[in-house]
Amino acid sequence: MEDKGRKRTDYELDNYGIKDARAVYWNLNTPELYEEIARRGEGILSNHGALIVDTGEHTGRAAKDKAIVRESSSEDKVWWGEVNKEFSQEKFNALRDRMMAHAKDRDLFVQDTFAGADPRYRLPVRIITEFAWHSLFARTMFIRGVEQEIAHQPEFTVINFPSFTADPERDGTRAATFILMDFSQRLVLIGGTSYAGETKKSVFTILNYLLPQRGVMSMHCSANVGQLDDVAIFFGLSGTGKTTLSADPERRLVGDDEHGWSDDGVFNFEGGCYAKVIRLSPTAEPDIYRTTRMFGTILENVVYDEETREIDLDSAAKTENTRASYPLESIPNIVPEGYAGHPRNIIMLTADAFGVLPPVSRLTPEQAMYHFISGYTAKVAGTERGVTEPQATFSACFGAPFMVLHPGVYADLLAQKINEHNANCWLINTGWSGGPYGEGKRMEIKYTRAMIRAILNGSLASVETRPDPIFGVGVPVSCPEVPTEVLTPRNTWKDKDAYDQKARHLARLFNENFKKFSDGVSEQVRSVAPVAD
Repeated sequence: MEDKGRKRTDYELDNYGIKDARAVYWNLNTPELYEEIARRGEGILSNHGALIVDTGEHTGRAAKDKAIVRESSSEDKVWWGEVNKEFSQEKFNALRDRMMAHAKDRDLFVQDTFAGADPRYRLPVRIITEFAWHSLFARTMFIRGVEQEIAHQPEFTVINFPSFTADPERDGTRAATFILMDFSQRLVLIGGTSYAGETKKSVFTILNYLLPQRGVMSMHCSANVGQLDDVAIFFGLSGTGKTTLSADPERRLVGDDEHGWSDDGVFNFEGGCYAKVIRLSPTAEPDIYRTTRMFGTILENVVYDEETREIDLDSAAKTENTRASYPLESIPNIVPEGYAGHPRNIIMLTADAFGVLPPVSRLTPEQAMYHFISGYTAKVAGTERGVTEPQATFSACFGAPFMVLHPGVYADLLAQKINEHNANCWLINTGWSGGPYGEGKRMEIKYTRAMIRAILNGSLASVETRPDPIFGVGVPVSCPEVPTEVLTPRNTWKDKDAYDQKARHLARLFNENFKKFSDGVSEQVRSVAPVAD
């Protein structure tokens, strides 16, 4: 085996059953990986030096093809069901052996990385890929250790071979694509998809399993910190503004997507950012926009001019889910160590396409638990095949596909942290106002930013609030730089009766969804449910 870029000679792949690979490239740096990517034709360079790749058929996660091996060490901890589907140990092992045999006479790339900026909770993770650009993605998204740290043996390994596909009848998978996780073997197998986000989210899933068992709250959120060391975290599903709103020139970014909250504060899981870039604005989102024009950034499924290599961020010709992966240090104002203190403000983001939730509201601790467990946002027409009108989406803990334990475990940890550190909780609607999608308009980002500023500088906490008659949350009567009429959504609708009907419809959806969790939460939390009738 060739040992280009290799750090230590005792790092062998035999332990995984990988034998007779043609060449193995260990821990190549970004320029070296650019060279390998270009040599292999895996991507092209934009006119500004960013790498443009195409993920093929899969332009997003294959959530239905993810499963967890049912085995004795974890079976009593995993919340089995539609999200955490079980998979046979025997089938996993057989598929693993065939997958490792697939590596014969192929070039492989290995990155030894870490997940978790706090050294006490840092997880050594090895990523083995057949694509050089997937190796660059891993190097970008996870934490690169110093050479001495890299010598440590990994505690988990992710093996990602897109060209290897499963045979559902033989292997017991749902499809040719698979994302399979075995906690006893500390191994993740990914095949049949080139979407790099599967690697990132598999590591997040691992941390969501391990850290709560150590008393650390694992969170699908972004985080930043102000000049007074006041930390804010932003929960939210894809498209709600986690990355955009946390990239604030007046505050330092801790991270944009995945964090832990320990007894000492918040810490980033990652060393990079993975931002949606569809219709990215150079004026509204200047820091993220600049990364799309940098060497070292990976642009997934972004349309470009074949002659000039100029990218077109407004085009969704390939997918709405165009992405940029870039090192955290590409953002000018960051927390380089990746951790900070305890949050003073917890902000839950939702993009309500029904146009009925207030654009900003204050939550009691019980309401915060209710909305955290609910994890609401809405899909809009055109973003997915078959979606022709707004559809409510509930994802427990704002990240259900990655939450291995019962949602109540994460909710209890969050409640404990909120009470211990007296954090203020808020709900921000970055969705529609004046009517549902197709009738109203998206909340102006300048207003959302003004609401966030008022939260973070403490001024909104002293403003009188009035309970929303249906959702019960506390709606501020005023907010600096935001028109008063915008704050009460019913006032923005021409047809007030239509608003009432739509709001009660959403309230019923909330209540129906929450039934699956009601047995595991307190009466105080159940009592803050919206009034549907």
